[in-house]
Amino acid sequence: MKRRDLLTLAAAVPLGVRAQVTDLPDAINKAGRQRMLSQRMAKAWLALVHQTETRLAQATLDKSMALFDRQLVELKAFAPTPEIRATYNTLETAWSDYKTTLVGNAPAKSGAGAVLKADANVLALAHQGTVQYEAVHGKPVGKLVNVAGRQRMLSQRMAKFGYALALQQDATTALGEIDKARAEFLAAMDLLHRAPEVTSRIRDELALADGQWLFFDLALQRVRTGSSEQAKPLSDLYVTSENLLSVMDRVTGYCAALSA
Repeated sequence: MKRRDLLTLAAAVPLGVRAQVTDLPDAINKAGRQRMLSQRMAKAWLALVHQTETRLAQATLDKSMALFDRQLVELKAFAPTPEIRATYNTLETAWSDYKTTLVGNAPAKSGAGAVLKADANVLALAHQGTVQYEAVHGKPVGKLVNVAGRQRMLSQRMAKFGYALALQQDATTALGEIDKARAEFLAAMDLLHRAPEVTSRIRDELALADGQWLFFDLALQRVRTGSSEQAKPLSDLYVTSENLLSVMDRVTGYCAALSA
């Protein structure tokens, strides 16, 4: 893998976020983004434990927390059914607990277990909300937005468990979760490539995502093998996960706009 500056194709690009929820596809997009943010915050926190890309990781953590707060308010306000509103009320409580684990103490290996437990609770509820919004929408495009949006989460989840593995934080579980997420990511990419609703613009972005996946997967495999020179693999893992995320966020946004 080449120098870091050749990998930062999208690492500094902000996520494509619009103010307020505009319609159901946008709600599915933002609900799915909450899933991703749950994993991205844990990834950034664990990177800080490793002292990897510290400036970028701290900025990622701060901005992700602020975005999660904002979107939670928007999704709760937009909720079209009592069941969805109840999900976001419960998520609000889980998020409060998670936030406490992220900011209550300086990032350290001793706190990793609590962070991983809290992010799992938030992820489960954020996924529940996404599925509920998709069900209300009830159209193929809604499923496409959900699938594309989940790729964002999987990219961050694999990176998160890569950092947990490097900490030797429940290594067996971390390896199993990486393998599971990797298989799900590749299967979903195949589904997206074959989806009849996909436009040429989305196909171009998916091709770019395929390229970013190769860089990310290489970085992930180097962390898995326990390279003797850990600093660079861990740095590459951070940057390539951000690049892949940025492309998949655009894909999800374009999918959400298909019914507009």
